[in-house]
Amino acid sequence: MTDVAILELVLRGIAIGAVAASAVAFFRSGAGVSVRIAGLLFCLSVMAYALNSSPLMRTSLGAWHLPVLMLSWGGAGYFWLFVLTLFEDRRISLRTLAPVALLVAIGLVGFATPVPRNYAVWIVHNLVQIALSAHALFIIYRSWRDDLVEARRLLRGPFVGVVALYLIALSGTQIGEALGTDAPWYSLAGATALAVLCLMGAFTFLEARAALFGAAEPAAASAEAPSRLDPADRITLEKLQSRMDESQAWRREGITIGSLAEDIGTPEHRLRRLINDHLGHRNFAAFVNARRIEAAKKVLADPNQARTTVAAVAFDLGFGSLGPFNRAFKEATGATPTQWRRETLEKASPNSETPR
Repeated sequence: MTDVAILELVLRGIAIGAVAASAVAFFRSGAGVSVRIAGLLFCLSVMAYALNSSPLMRTSLGAWHLPVLMLSWGGAGYFWLFVLTLFEDRRISLRTLAPVALLVAIGLVGFATPVPRNYAVWIVHNLVQIALSAHALFIIYRSWRDDLVEARRLLRGPFVGVVALYLIALSGTQIGEALGTDAPWYSLAGATALAVLCLMGAFTFLEARAALFGAAEPAAASAEAPSRLDPADRITLEKLQSRMDESQAWRREGITIGSLAEDIGTPEHRLRRLINDHLGHRNFAAFVNARRIEAAKKVLADPNQARTTVAAVAFDLGFGSLGPFNRAFKEATGATPTQWRRETLEKASPNSETPR
């Protein structure tokens, strides 16, 4: 065994150990069940990739070869699922697991197809991985822009974004290999990058677990009395209250914390801190949507506006489309706007039957 081969094995061993530490962090974190499960699945897929992408390690798997392969094939799907649960607080469902199933199915076809006819199959597999990683990158950016928790903005978003870029680059390299572009240093370079990223991941997620894994829903608001606030902060909060209550800035479609900070005349970082520390919100979209949902309830519960469509209500309250409104409303109430309206109006109707 050459020195390069030994070094590659050491690097892959480091990567597997670091990912195992991250898996423990996910398990012990204060995150929801979906985030913990998605994090563990992604960690297992990374370990499977580290084993499968090394010829020496792969030959030692024996009967575990195919299960490890299947975990490895679904890696980008597990990453996308992890991003979805971590940044959008989505739950694991058959729908969110569909990309994993698709990648594994394509992998099985490629595994069963003889070389070189399977090259086209693996190119399709990598194109799907690129699409999922690119969408994950979009989710990360959108969430990072609205995040009000400084620890998450500085660590969680940037690191996971780097992982998404790594997956895109890795998939692109594998497409090149399928087309005949290869170099002897690919394997060692890949092991090095994997070890570095896994060590960074362990460092990122082993620190400040509560802040990094905290969901986007409102946290406990600060009990600090307004009179004890810094005078500049108190004035900023008063301006914010005025813009949100009197001017109803939350009705503006596409409102961002940057535009609101400019409107109030305060630095964006100060407004982030005040909304998070003193109003108890971790996410700017959640802060705005809380007012939109309360206004939506009033409209939907009004019999005189029963003919107003749900879409019209959503657009009037500042939502750019019906989908985000439906999701935000269901997260807040447990029912879709249509269901909530029907049940509320039925309860208020004088003709509704009273259960005996």
